[in-house]
Amino acid sequence: MTGQLNPSLLLAVPLAPLAGAAIAGLLGTQFFGNLVGRKISHSVTILGVLVAFVISFITLMAVREGATYNGTLYTWMTVAGMKLEVGFLIDSLTAMMMCVVTFVSLMVHIYTIGYMQDDPGYNRFFSYISLFTFSMLMLVMSNNFLQLFFGWEAVGLVSYLLIGFWYTKPTAIFANMKAFLVNRVGDFGFILGIGLLMAYAGSMNYAEVFAKKDALAQLMLPGSNWMLLTVACICLFIGAMGKSAQFPLHVWLPDSMEGPTPISALIHAATMVTAGIFMVARMSPLFELSDTALSFVMIIGSITALFMGFLGIIQNDIKRVVAYSTLSQLGYMTVALGASAYSVAVFHLMTHAFFKALLFLAAGSVIIGMHHDQDIRNMGGLRKYMPITWITSLIGSLALIGTPFFSGFYSKDSIIEAVGATHLAGAGFAQFAVMAGVFVTAFYSFRMYFLVFHGKERFGQAHDADHAAPVAHVTHAPAAAGHGDAHGDAHAANDDHGHDEHHGLAPGQKPHETPWVVWLPLVLLAIPSALIGYLTIEPMLFGDFFKGVITVGESHHAMEELAHEFHGAAAMGLHAFTSLPFIFAASGVIAAWYCYLVNPKVPAWCFKHLHAIYTLLDNKYYMDKFNDVVFAGGARLLGGELWKVGDKALIDGLVVNGSARAVGWFSRVTRLLQSGYIYHYAFVMILGVLGFLTWFLPFPLPFHFAK
Repeated sequence: MTGQLNPSLLLAVPLAPLAGAAIAGLLGTQFFGNLVGRKISHSVTILGVLVAFVISFITLMAVREGATYNGTLYTWMTVAGMKLEVGFLIDSLTAMMMCVVTFVSLMVHIYTIGYMQDDPGYNRFFSYISLFTFSMLMLVMSNNFLQLFFGWEAVGLVSYLLIGFWYTKPTAIFANMKAFLVNRVGDFGFILGIGLLMAYAGSMNYAEVFAKKDALAQLMLPGSNWMLLTVACICLFIGAMGKSAQFPLHVWLPDSMEGPTPISALIHAATMVTAGIFMVARMSPLFELSDTALSFVMIIGSITALFMGFLGIIQNDIKRVVAYSTLSQLGYMTVALGASAYSVAVFHLMTHAFFKALLFLAAGSVIIGMHHDQDIRNMGGLRKYMPITWITSLIGSLALIGTPFFSGFYSKDSIIEAVGATHLAGAGFAQFAVMAGVFVTAFYSFRMYFLVFHGKERFGQAHDADHAAPVAHVTHAPAAAGHGDAHGDAHAANDDHGHDEHHGLAPGQKPHETPWVVWLPLVLLAIPSALIGYLTIEPMLFGDFFKGVITVGESHHAMEELAHEFHGAAAMGLHAFTSLPFIFAASGVIAAWYCYLVNPKVPAWCFKHLHAIYTLLDNKYYMDKFNDVVFAGGARLLGGELWKVGDKALIDGLVVNGSARAVGWFSRVTRLLQSGYIYHYAFVMILGVLGFLTWFLPFPLPFHFAK
């Protein structure tokens, strides 16, 4: 099958979730008087996403047969010959992203029925997540920069609403404002990059801009000796740094855990944070013409992959461990982009979407079973109480650390090999970062796994105040429940809504497995987490899946070397057992097992003797404090001076109060003339008549009278 896809059918993909969001958000809330109930709200939103997934899967199959679509659906306006349009570009990259986004979103929608069942904002939540799905689909399906920017900003706006879903919780409001502001920094660079390309290519359509790439590569930025394309690509990537949470614009993502757990899975697994990775892969024809931009991308990704992983080691909130894992894995994807291994980056994006959504939803299942306690120091031994959550979490963790034959192994090992095959500036540090990150990822992942599902049961006990070292706490009595780093999940914020003021299991209580609407998505996500890498690595990396979609320059040989070393998925998995990454991953698992199950005195010793390092990590490299002092403090200082000079001195002092004082002075002067004596008034009248005669006479008065 070859030819064009049906644009009307494609249009149904984003519009079906949008329709569900409109019904749940308008008819299901107080805006229109709660005309529909919870059952209708979750039914229409799930149906909308299901329709989108089915059509996306059909589209993917058609694209595999050779069908494509690149066309305009609606012309908004034409300005000076430049068309501003809504259009779709459907190729293998888009079709794959459509399937990943809609499938993960469908799982999150089903999961939400159980997770949010007691929340008064139930209908509003379903409306938001469907609207988020619509926004992400518009982003990945776009064929021009205008629609890309619309989807880009829409996912940012809806993420603001979702992170601050519990708007009565101060930490949630702070987190969503932080996410919004940090993303505005990245988006400023993004729109500058779009503006440069639009100004010099004369179009916002991808195909037209790519057609002029060689001409653009010859241009210099006016007034400088910088290549125009290098500046434009770096500006575009700054936008990706905000959306995909790359250092130093990563600070919003951990705090976004204040939102409900389903949002963490949706935003941080398959949608918003992968938008930047997708965008750079889509722009590969431009990035390939600038080694400087690629080196910049690689170095930023390397820093994120390694140093964000370190932060995961000391986290005690179960969701924040997974959040820092997301940051680290996004760094891996970015490193692959910098190595010109765009297909590998997108491949890891896909595999990561499944196992990271699984880990987030499994964390939510644990939170429900623990009565909304998120502190892993208060858990332990959950394996026998929550068997489905346990086995699916184990599968997700094995995929995350790159265990041979699991999905994460194929994509992660391919990234490590691709970095070793590149010779751009920064490749040496990148290779060290991704290799060291393997051990770090395995250590913090299985630290969480062992503390949650194995070892001594630390829940349902009388709590004392000994809350010393997060890394060593297993040797101490558990802390008060719900006082984790995120201060408890806000589903967990039942106390915000007045439902339940107790977090954690009471003495004598035991955890419980969650209902089927919660564990079924875990099972369905566990299947691709285990198998999708084995099944798809050959066509996606070494076949023709991305042929004509992703461009790799002749001077970049990473993919060629990967293809030379690849002898099949099975052979790659078997060979991995003797490779350095596997040794590092196994060492990380063994180290976590020894430290947290066999000899808990080791982390206690580390906390005592390496307290300075722990303090640095606990303060997240002081990035938040730096931003608060430099940027927020600078804004407050500048705002204070502007208030003193502009508002207080000029506006209030000169304009408002000054005009009032001028009127008062004039009134006091004129009041002196109002004496009440007739001869005073007559004298003033004579002076006035003399003045008029002097001013209006057509000839000057003589100095003396003629004889």
